[in-house]
Order: sequence, then structure tokens, then C-alpha cells
Amino acid sequence: MKLRTLALVLALTTVAQLSFADDKTAAKDVGKKVEDAGKAIGSYTVAQRDQAIKSAQAALADMDARLRGMEGKIEKEWDKMDAVTRKKSRETLSALHKERDNTAEWLVRLQKSSAEAWDEVKGGFVKSYDALRQSFAKAAKEL
Repeated sequence: MKLRTLALVLALTTVAQLSFADDKTAAKDVGKKVEDAGKAIGSYTVAQRDQAIKSAQAALADMDARLRGMEGKIEKEWDKMDAVTRKKSRETLSALHKERDNTAEWLVRLQKSSAEAWDEVKGGFVKSYDALRQSFAKAAKEL
């Protein structure tokens, strides 16, 4: 179970990189890449936590870049939006920022966690990151 959780973190990194792909072929590749990442990470242990932390940092950085991209898109289209769409866009961005901040808090805990707490904290990060990733996917469809 412990290795699966870490595998999920790194697999989610791969998904995050491809989650906003417009091309159907690229979207099909997501499943394959997630599967490959899960297999590759199967042997990670607490001793390899530095690699896990670097991957988690990269995943969060990717989400930050995607959030900035969404903000830019909304800013460019702001004048074309009606009041309802503007309100929804603000609410969506606010919710994404809150979830992103929660994921960042779990990353800090991951960096500071003891070997004994590693699995619990790693699981918290994975859940938080997955929620953020799903929210981004939903927001990308709506915006």
C-alpha cells in the first residue's frame, strides 16, 4: 500500500502534465504513461524520499503554471464575459487557489516528515494533489 501511494503521486505528475491535452491521441497516451509511471515507481521506499519530494515539487509547480495560464485566459476574456460568467470564474479561481494552498501545505509536511510519519503524510499529499488535479480538469472544461 505504501508503494502504491508513492506511485500514485508520481503517476499524478504524469497525468498533470497531460491532463489539459487537446489532442485525442495525447489523451489516450495519458493512461499508458500513468500505467508506466506506476510500474516504474513500484520499488520506491522511504529511503528514496528525496526523489518523491522532487516529483511532488514538480507536480505542484506544474499546477502553478496551469493556474497562471487559467488566470491569463480569464483576464484576456474578461471584457467578453457577462456578470454570471465573471462571478463563476472568480469563484473557480478562488477554489483552485485554496486547493493549491492545501496541497502546498501537504508538500511542506512531506518535506519535514519523519520516517515514521512518511506514509501518512505521503497519503495526505496524494489525496490533496488528486483533488487539485480533478478540480483543474473540471475547471478546464468549464472555463
